[in-house]
Amino acid sequence: MLKPIIHYGIHLFLPLALSLLFYRKKWLKAYLIMLLAFIIDLDHLLASPIFDSSRCSINFHPLHSYYAIMLYLVLLIPGKTRLFAIGLLSHIIADSADCLLI
Repeated sequence: MLKPIIHYGIHLFLPLALSLLFYRKKWLKAYLIMLLAFIIDLDHLLASPIFDSSRCSINFHPLHSYYAIMLYLVLLIPGKTRLFAIGLLSHIIADSADCLLI
């Protein structure tokens, strides 16, 4: 029961905290852009079963691979992709927490 609370808590509240802390004047826009990073979970559709609570997503799904994570780190550099990259990396942090709780 604790695992989903931690997982979704990180997914929702880490981007919110970062938005309020660093993008105070446009926090809602920043928060929504970061939440758009949930789109990387589309790669779960390639797995069978699509959801497995005992599976670690990191380096299992293509958009959760170490190569993809390196790309997300590079996307932090340009200002135009920074918010989305922060959202992607927040998502990876949440999924990494799942791996530690398996």
